[in-house]
Amino acid sequence: MTTWGWKTAKQHRIEIWFVEYNERYYIISEQLERAHWVQNIKHNPNLSFSINENVFKGTARIVDQEKESGLAGEVLKLMSTKYKWSQGLIVELTPMNST
Repeated sequence: MTTWGWKTAKQHRIEIWFVEYNERYYIISEQLERAHWVQNIKHNPNLSFSINENVFKGTARIVDQEKESGLAGEVLKLMSTKYKWSQGLIVELTPMNST
């Protein structure tokens, strides 16, 4: 995933675990809102990300786990099943297109 630094405007790329649910992708920040990439998307939700050979441009948003408990529950269950881990801040990635 590539975000743009909110202070520097430079690209920041990370590799991160994800799950797919309802045509969107979900990632979890173990460091919650302290993670630099979370700070970047809070200031600019536009990003790009790749899965295998597919490259997507899209947007990101933090999932409100209290207001969206059904969605959060599904995502946490998928993460737990896939990675045996599911704790942190959930971020939803919505692809706009693929190349």
